[in-house]
Amino acid sequence: MIYLDTSVVLAQLLADDRRPADSLWNETLVSSRLLEYELWTPLHARGLAQSHGEAARWLIGRIALLELVPDVLARALDAFPGSTPLRTLDALHLASCAYLVDHGQQVELASYDRRMIAVAQAMDIPLVELNVA
Repeated sequence: MIYLDTSVVLAQLLADDRRPADSLWNETLVSSRLLEYELWTPLHARGLAQSHGEAARWLIGRIALLELVPDVLARALDAFPGSTPLRTLDALHLASCAYLVDHGQQVELASYDRRMIAVAQAMDIPLVELNVA
């Protein structure tokens, strides 16, 4: 199972130079419900909701979305290992990923965010090697 950070979905949707290989979208994908909000907000801000809306809905439809259950929110309140400071939404994503691991799921994190990657490594969460398409 691959936990997707919003950076990967936005890179794919906006045809960024660092977008993942197309094969990633054939994997079992999961993310926090936050991803949906983090995806639509920049699309609206950039005036791209109309032109990219169908692709955004397709991508979201490929991903199982984990709700922000009390255990996830409680974990996000705790300190994270390592010395890299996290932003709030990144902490919620990592808490969601940790929740899955704590419940016996084998999860790898896919992210382009260096801070999230550093903290995930400190948490011993395996990382997906993202190839540039």
